[in-house]
Amino acid sequence: MLSNVVSSQIEHVQYGGIVPEVASRAHQESILPVMEKALSDAGIRLPEVDAIAVTAGPGLLGSLIVGMSFAKGLALSLNVPLLAIHHMEAHVLAHFAEPPYPGFPFLCLTVSGGHTQIVRVNDFLDMEILGETLDDAAGEAFDKSGKLLGLGYPAGPQIDRLAQEGQPIFPFPKPQLDGYQFSFSGLKTAIRYFIEKETRQDPDFIRHHLNDLCASIQAAIIQALMEKLIRAAQDTGITTLALAGGVSANSGLRKAAQDAAHQYGWELFIPDFAYCTDNAGMIAVAGYYKYLEADFAPLDLAPAARMPLPNRSIRH
Repeated sequence: MLSNVVSSQIEHVQYGGIVPEVASRAHQESILPVMEKALSDAGIRLPEVDAIAVTAGPGLLGSLIVGMSFAKGLALSLNVPLLAIHHMEAHVLAHFAEPPYPGFPFLCLTVSGGHTQIVRVNDFLDMEILGETLDDAAGEAFDKSGKLLGLGYPAGPQIDRLAQEGQPIFPFPKPQLDGYQFSFSGLKTAIRYFIEKETRQDPDFIRHHLNDLCASIQAAIIQALMEKLIRAAQDTGITTLALAGGVSANSGLRKAAQDAAHQYGWELFIPDFAYCTDNAGMIAVAGYYKYLEADFAPLDLAPAARMPLPNRSIRH
């Protein structure tokens, strides 16, 4: 990995969430200077690039269109192949951005604002989803719960920080689901009802118990994630485990995974923080392995806000 440049959009903080139109406009403004800095950091010129990898989906359609249009223009002008990358596939392959690399097969718990999945990874482009969320993702549960507490967006990192100063003294229910499926909508509802009930009795309840509330919310989400991951590892007999996605930067989840690895004898892999949240590096890694297989995309490729993982690489 020669360079991995990220332009963060602080514009959304004032809105308490991502505004698609604002995001796509910011993408349009940033994409050229970001590319120029990436080339500069890598110490190469644009004509030296062998292929262009781009996120085809899932994601916000306006932002995907900006990236796709730019990538197509580059590929056409340079006369190099275009590589279409699935966003969640790239999160898994972020483990190959820098050593040490996990060996195959391994189980990857991929947790982000929009997705929560347990994936069996047999090879670079051979994966199988064992379980995923039936409704809300873990990252969304963090952000929506944080909003109930009056925290700004994104709330996940703030909950993580405040939880370190509190104790998980408030019990929240966990979903009772078979297999490796997840559900966080019920947990969000339970948290909301609990806060509404307590604040009716004590209007300053949140302020008095903020750290403990954060610790309790974080513990409930992590417990739901780890129970399914442990069950999947035991059922499959796979002892190489990995975390990926934005929520894998959460210190509580990392510690829980490390504790489980010690308890069950796992070999655990967690990417560097730079490759946990959305980044171009993971798209480049996925593009590299597609390039080796000459799996090129047509120039009439269209992005999609919702996109199933490729049948040939990931099977339900």
